Amino acid sequence: MKYFLAVMGMVMIVEGLPYFAFPDKMKQVMRQVLEVEDAALRRFGLFLMGLGLAAVFLGQRG
Repeated sequence: MKYFLAVMGMVMIVEGLPYFAFPDKMKQVMRQVLEVEDAALRRFGLFLMGLGLAAVFLGQRG
């Protein structure tokens, strides 16, 4: 559980960094995301989950 909380904390840091560093740009990006089709967002999300799963798998092997 300790490792899980550390990983979740790191994810929150990485996710929050663009909002802290570039708030105006993030608002612009959010507006653009609203115009993207749901199917495209799902494909992108699936791709990112697969990439994350591969990273976890490779991290566990090493």
